[in-house]
Amino acid sequence: MTKFMISFPSGAMHITEEELPAVSDASHAVIRDAQEAGVYVFGGGIDEAVGAVMVSGDGTVSPGTYPETRLLDGGFTILDLPTRDAALEWAAKIAAACRCDQEVREFQYDPMS
Repeated sequence: MTKFMISFPSGAMHITEEELPAVSDASHAVIRDAQEAGVYVFGGGIDEAVGAVMVSGDGTVSPGTYPETRLLDGGFTILDLPTRDAALEWAAKIAAACRCDQEVREFQYDPMS
């Protein structure tokens, strides 16, 4: 099995306040389906109110992030799936529930995880 990250940036969701409860219910239903299927690992949204920090090898902490990743927001789901096609199928379900396109990324295999 391979772990996949299915995600979207905050700016991709264009829904009204009135639509939010239905979108929330639909997205939670997909997560429940993934849990019941035994493929759900973890998911959530980036807390955009808390800024990123950089931590060096000596423990020094400084505000900010790498310039190429200055914006990381939105929501993500990590699923453990047998194939990329399965990841694309789950991404389509999440996209329908969240009403926005989803990005699919594959984690490299790590024998220690």
